[in-house]
Amino acid sequence: MAHLLPVLLLLASLRLAQAQYFNFPPPPSSPPTPTPAAEPPSRVAGRNHPSDSFICNDPRSSCFGRNLTCPPQCPAFRPANPNEKACFVDCSNPTCEAVCGSRRPNCNGVGAACRDPRFVGGDGIVFYFRGRANQHFALVSDAGFQINARFIGLRPAGRRHDYTWVQSLGILFGRDSLTVVATPAASWDASADHLSFAFDGERFDLALGHLSSWSAGDLFVERTTTVNSVAVALPGAFEMRATAVPVTEEDDRVHHYGVPAGDCFVHLDVQFKFAGLTERVEGVLGQTYQPNYRNPVKLGVAMPIMSGEERYFLPSLLATNCNSCIFSPEAAAGDGDTSSTIHRQSSWIAQAR
Repeated sequence: MAHLLPVLLLLASLRLAQAQYFNFPPPPSSPPTPTPAAEPPSRVAGRNHPSDSFICNDPRSSCFGRNLTCPPQCPAFRPANPNEKACFVDCSNPTCEAVCGSRRPNCNGVGAACRDPRFVGGDGIVFYFRGRANQHFALVSDAGFQINARFIGLRPAGRRHDYTWVQSLGILFGRDSLTVVATPAASWDASADHLSFAFDGERFDLALGHLSSWSAGDLFVERTTTVNSVAVALPGAFEMRATAVPVTEEDDRVHHYGVPAGDCFVHLDVQFKFAGLTERVEGVLGQTYQPNYRNPVKLGVAMPIMSGEERYFLPSLLATNCNSCIFSPEAAAGDGDTSSTIHRQSSWIAQAR
């Protein structure tokens, strides 16, 4: 056997050299341990990190002092995957339970204003507000903030009223303002961003990408998808979800809008939540949050119409002087009386910051 040892060593060295030349790993001395398949990121996150929670800290809320924990089905207020459901907390909910849902607008939920435009009031009643194309109206006007909308639209031959959509929002609070605009497009490209923003009249860029954010003081703006959807929060006042959407060919066919070629009427679907509204809150949508409000729209019809154009008309997107507006910059800055409030402690994004 001794005379075979040099031969065996030579063969072994040749085999190793061949393996290194072709970048093959040397043969293992023992069978490798199988590597388990990686778990989905959401499961890994759920396993490694506890569910988010939120303490209801206002003594006027139904769940005061309770620590509401997100359920396993949606453990995070701000999930890393935009397609996963998020956790939502409403401290005024008698069940005192966190629930799962989408971070994009729910057009059938309270506080929604979608499509042409269809509102769901604070009283839960659905109504339509026509407004007028290329004009501005106050959606919400309270002592501490105001939310205005610019309507776009068209009027086909033979119609008495415009078809309208909310194209931009002007939000005023204290002495500051935020505008959120659905930018025009000849045709819809879902991969492109159709939103633009300005703070106090100066445009700012919100980086593309899920969960990219921008803030100024207490104001917080965050993308909830890569493009076209955002959440906006001003703690103690409101939170908003907004998505830029087009008027589709199917919408045009079903509703006979008569949308011309070269303009897909990009507009905003939005949904609001409010906190600390005064009992005198006004606006197309805001009035429906008054505690003794009696909705005048005709129920049981296909399109219950809300009037009020003359009460809520504004000369520009950031104007505050509609006939029924009550917004006061001094009150928002802490100089006014906001003691008579309707308190609803709830949050879509503020508790996750």
